[in-house]
Amino acid sequence: MTVSLRTGNHFTNTVRQTVFILLISVAIGAAVNLIRPDGIPFVETWSMADKLATENGDTMAIPLSEAAALFEKDAAVFLDARTQVEYDQGHIQGAVNLPWHEVDNYFETVIMTLDPEAMTITYCDGEACPLSHDLAMLLKDLGFTRVKVLVNGWTLWKEHDLPVTTQSS
Repeated sequence: MTVSLRTGNHFTNTVRQTVFILLISVAIGAAVNLIRPDGIPFVETWSMADKLATENGDTMAIPLSEAAALFEKDAAVFLDARTQVEYDQGHIQGAVNLPWHEVDNYFETVIMTLDPEAMTITYCDGEACPLSHDLAMLLKDLGFTRVKVLVNGWTLWKEHDLPVTTQSS
C-alpha cells in the first residue's frame, strides 16, 4: 500500500513542478517580449484603418469627401484593384483597372503610364477588402510618393451618387 501512495505523491509533485516551470517560462517570455523594441503585441487590432497606418503614424486612408474633391478637380488617378469582371460591371468614372490578383499581367500597360508623383487613390469593395491596401503598398515600394486608399471605395462612391461607369452607361 505504501508503494501506491509514493507513486501518487511522486506524480503530484511532478505535475506541480511542471506547472511551476511552465508558469515561470511564460512570465519570463512575457517580460522579455515587453522590453524588446520589436516585441510581439499581446493584443492586435484588425481594422483596415490600423493596417493603413504608416511607420511615422500617418494614414494612407483617404476620406470619401477628400477623394471626391480630388476627383472633381481631376487631381488624382483612381486605380480599381478589383477583378476585370467587377470593374466591367461598374467602377469610378475614369478609374483604371489594375486587378491585384493579376497585377503581373497588367503591370506594364498600367504602371508604366502612371506618374509616380501624381496623387494615386486605390480602391476595392468592402470594409475588409485588402486588395486596395496591397496595391497601394506595391505602388509605395515602386517609388510612388502620393498613394492613398479609399476604404470600401466602390460601395461608398455608389452610395453617395458620385460619377460611375457601368455596363449600361
